[in-house]
Amino acid sequence: MSIQKLENQVIVRNEKFIETAEKLKPQLHETIVKPSSIVGIKAVSEVIHGWRPEVAESTSSLADSEYGKNDSFVLDFGDHQVGYLSLKIRPAGSPPDAPLKLKLTMGEMPVEMAKPFENYHGWLSSSWLQEETIIVDVLPAVISLPRRYSFRYVKFDVIDTSPKYRVVFENVECRAVTSANISAVKKSLHQDEELQKIDDISIKTLADCMQDVFEDGPKRDRRLWLGDLRLQALANYQTFGTNDLVKRCLYLFAGVPDDKGKVPGTVFVAPQLIADDTYLFDYSLFLASTLHDYYSATSDLETLKALWPTAYRQVELALERLDENHILKDSSDWWSFIDWQEGLNKQTPSQAVLIYTMKQAIRLAEELNVPERHSLKDRLTEIVEATKTHLWDDQQQFFVSGADCQVSWASQIWMVLAGVLTKEENRQLMNHLLKEKPEVAIATPYMYHHLVEALIISGEKERAIAEMKTYWDGMIQDGADTFWELYDPKNKDFSPYGSHLINSYCHAWSCTPTYLIRKYNL
Repeated sequence: MSIQKLENQVIVRNEKFIETAEKLKPQLHETIVKPSSIVGIKAVSEVIHGWRPEVAESTSSLADSEYGKNDSFVLDFGDHQVGYLSLKIRPAGSPPDAPLKLKLTMGEMPVEMAKPFENYHGWLSSSWLQEETIIVDVLPAVISLPRRYSFRYVKFDVIDTSPKYRVVFENVECRAVTSANISAVKKSLHQDEELQKIDDISIKTLADCMQDVFEDGPKRDRRLWLGDLRLQALANYQTFGTNDLVKRCLYLFAGVPDDKGKVPGTVFVAPQLIADDTYLFDYSLFLASTLHDYYSATSDLETLKALWPTAYRQVELALERLDENHILKDSSDWWSFIDWQEGLNKQTPSQAVLIYTMKQAIRLAEELNVPERHSLKDRLTEIVEATKTHLWDDQQQFFVSGADCQVSWASQIWMVLAGVLTKEENRQLMNHLLKEKPEVAIATPYMYHHLVEALIISGEKERAIAEMKTYWDGMIQDGADTFWELYDPKNKDFSPYGSHLINSYCHAWSCTPTYLIRKYNL
C-alpha cells in the first residue's frame, strides 16, 4: 500500500491491484480507413442542429485538386472513426517560398464542420473541441497527428500559403484503433430491420469506446467512469466477450480508494493511474454491481475474493447515509448522478439503487459464504419496508422524492429495477408512469436504458421494444452512426454543458440496446 495525497483527498493506493490491472492492459487492433467522399455541409432547418452533409464529389479527385489561401473542403469517412489521422501534402506551382498554415477540424456531426469553434460558450473546456492548426515549413511533407481523435468528418482550411504556390492533399487516412475484437461478435439476425440496425450501431458504439479501458466517450472525457463501465460490461458479455478488460477496470477502481475506502466515480489512467476527486453515491455502489455481473458472466472466484472487501465497503458507506427511518438523507453534501434531467431530486432513485446493489451484494456474499450476508439481509428487509412506508404515495400511486415529494420517471424506474414491489405491482406502476408522464422526465440514453429494462422485467416486453425503437431509432433517423451521450427528441439541441458542440456523439452509456436485445431475446 502507498499513500497518494491530493487536495482535500487522501488516496490509499493498492499497488498489487494496480499491477494486476496493468497486466490486463489490452492490445489495440488497428484498421486503416480512407475517406469515402468530399462533402458539402448545407444548412437545412428541419434536420438536427440545422446542418447536413451532401456528397459533392469522389475522393479520387483529391489528388488532382490544388488548394490555396482561404480554400477549404470537408472529407467524409463514411462512418464514425476513433484513431490517428495522417496525410501527405505536396506543393504545386513555384517552389514554396513561405510555410503552409493549415487548420484541420475533426467532427462527429456535420454541425462541427459548420459552426466556428470560436463561437463556443459552454462551461466545459473548449480544448475538447477537436481541431489542429499546423505550420508546415518544408514541402512535400507527411503529417501524422499525434493526438487520437473521434470523428466522421474532417474539414481542411488552408489559412495561408503564398501567391506563388498551392498545395495538393494525398493519402489522407485514419489508423482506427479499438481493443474490441469485431470478429468475436456473433451476428444476431433480426427479422425486424429496425432492431437489426439498432443492434449493429450499438455494437459499433461499444467498440469505439473500448480502448485501454472502457472509455465513456472517445471524443470527450476519454476516461473510465463506473456508471458507464457497468453498462458497457453488460453489453460486452453479450457481444465481444472481452472480459479481461472488465476485470482490468474493476481492479483500477479498487486500486485507488480514499482513506475511508470509497472508490471514485472516475479514474485517469495516464500518465499513471490517478483517482479523480469526483465521488458519486450511485456510481460508487456500482462497483459491487459490476463485480456481481462480472462474476455471473465469468465465475472468476479469485477476482471476487480479491475485490469483495472493496465492493462491500461501498455498501457500508452508503448505509451510513440512512436516517433513523432507513431513508437516505437528502442534503447538499452529496452527489448522486442518476440522470442529467434538470430539477431531478435524487433521494428516491438513489434509495432504489442502494436496494438494487444490496441484493447483488447479498448474492456475492452468499457465494463467498461470508458473515456479512446475514447483516445485509437484515438491513435490506428494514430498508425495503421503510421505502414502501415513507416513499410511496398511495394517493398518487407513485414513489415520491425529496422534501417536495417530487414524482419523477427516475424514481419509478429504479424502484421497479430494485424489485421493491411485486411483478404485477411493477407492471401497474410502469403502465401508470407511461400514462401519466410526470413532468420530471428522462434526459439521457443512460436513463432510457433503465426505462426499457424496467418495462421488460415488468412483463411489458412489447412496450419496451416500442420505447427502444422510438428513442434509439430516432437517433438513427437524425443521422447517428454511433449512439449519442444526449438525445431529447423534444429538444434536439439539449446539452447540460451549454452547447451541443461539446456533446459526445459516440458514448458508452448509449450502447446497451445490444445487451437488451440479446439478453432478453427481443
